[in-house]
Parts: sequence; structure tokens; C-alpha cells
Amino acid sequence: MSKSALVILAPGAEEMEFVISADVLRRAGISVTVAGLKGADDVKCSRDIVIKPDATFESVAQKQFDVVVMPGGLGGSNAMAESSAFGEFLKKQEASGKLIAAICAAPIALAAHGVCVGKSLTSYPSVKDKLADKYKYVDDKKVVQDGQLITSRGPGTAFDFALEVSKALVGEQKANEVAKAMLLQ
Repeated sequence: MSKSALVILAPGAEEMEFVISADVLRRAGISVTVAGLKGADDVKCSRDIVIKPDATFESVAQKQFDVVVMPGGLGGSNAMAESSAFGEFLKKQEASGKLIAAICAAPIALAAHGVCVGKSLTSYPSVKDKLADKYKYVDDKKVVQDGQLITSRGPGTAFDFALEVSKALVGEQKANEVAKAMLLQ
């Protein structure tokens, strides 16, 4: 049975983090659903690139996924932090023991909803002060995994992040095959 990923697309999301995550996971054979947090309309990202989601978040919120991926970008991260429906989804994901993956500023949504509190994580440096009191903050790693939580720093670490999520879902061998095919190894 194929593993599944829900990648959240919110207005102001960081394009590179979104596209690289969705692309790498699909290359690894993971079934990826792109859900528009605020509906099915095209989403304008942080650098004015417009992306169309596969589905609305509302239409998939009752489903279970092996991982939920949260791209950063301050606008997108704030939108996820402000959505009570998304907060409830994250709490269910955590309670089920399934993976939660957040990059760049997206961990602020975890903090806003009280998800994975006490775990080790990293983020874009400018949001560290919003996380350091609830989490064990790690400054010196590109990607941090603590149990079911995988976090990363920003656009330049998006490939490392997506490959780590892939490895957690489909194994190191498949993640290495994907990395090699993309000339990352």
C-alpha cells in the first residue's frame, strides 16, 4: 500500500519549499494530495507564483495521511497558525502517531496549536523566539527529527527536508535513489 502525504498550500506559502516537498515525495512513490487551506482557488505564494491545489483542505480534513507537510513562508505559516480547523487536524495527526513535517516559519503553526510541544525542532532563524519556550530548539542542523516530528530551516534546506520525510515513509534506500536521480548525491 502506498504511503500518503498531505501538503498544505496556504496564501503566502514559500514556493520552493512547497514545490520541492511535493515533487520529491511524488518521486519517492508517495501519494501526494495538495490541499488549499482556504479553498480550491489558485494560491498566490510568497514570491507571487500562483499554484492550484488538488483539493480543498476542508474536503480532506477527515482523511488520515501518513504525513502532513507544512511549507513555510510567513504568510502561509500565519494562515496555518490562525486556522482552528487546521489546528484540530494537526492534533489528530499527532494523536494518531503519524508524521508532521514543517519547514521554515511553519513550526509557528505547531506552537499556535500546542502540537508536538517539548520536542526538538528547528526553523527559519527569525521565528526562533516564537518557538524556543515550547520546544528544544536546534540551531546547528538543517533537518531535525524527533519522533513523529520533522522540521527544517528554509528554502535552501528544502531538498534535505523532503528527502528526510521520504526516508521516514519509504526507507533510506528509496530516498537515496531519488536523491541520486536528482543529482543530489
